[in-house]
Amino acid sequence: MPVTTLDPKTALVLIDLQKGITGFPTVHPIGGVIGNAARLAAAFRGAGLPVVLVNVTFSPDGADRLRTRTDAPAPNMPITPEWSELVPELAAQATDLRITKRQWNAFYGTELELQLRRRGVTGIVLGGIATSIGVDSTARAAYERAFNVTLASDAMTDRDPMAHECSVTKIFPRLGEVGTTDAIVASIRR
Repeated sequence: MPVTTLDPKTALVLIDLQKGITGFPTVHPIGGVIGNAARLAAAFRGAGLPVVLVNVTFSPDGADRLRTRTDAPAPNMPITPEWSELVPELAAQATDLRITKRQWNAFYGTELELQLRRRGVTGIVLGGIATSIGVDSTARAAYERAFNVTLASDAMTDRDPMAHECSVTKIFPRLGEVGTTDAIVASIRR
């Protein structure tokens, strides 16, 4: 479904656009994804709407990482101090909300819902990395919490082309509206 409208109180939530993750190879050129996310952030700030910048990190000893049995475990990589820093292109502002998560879903174990509800937010626009992991799980959680969800298809990417395509074409239309950065920016201006 194309973007029809945004709620008057809509927040932009950008997932894991941080130095350590944007360095991985992705399906779409990362510069374009970050550029679109930055355009969205500027448009939301210009309209006086909340911008939420989410990153993922773990404690120095790694004890807060999930370690469940899976067929495809996450790579165990060293986390350097700059790994969790947001990319500078987002031009983070003091007024932006910052959320640090320790798993895929930006709602679970964080104060994201509390901060959105206190600001009267009823809709969210999502973008970031990875489409099929952080963005998907956060979109599902937002839908379950009765937020109107809009997904910025060109402000997200994944490491796996099939996983990205499945989320964008099969899952996201069941959770909300999927549109481009241009369509979302145009909806903000209306």
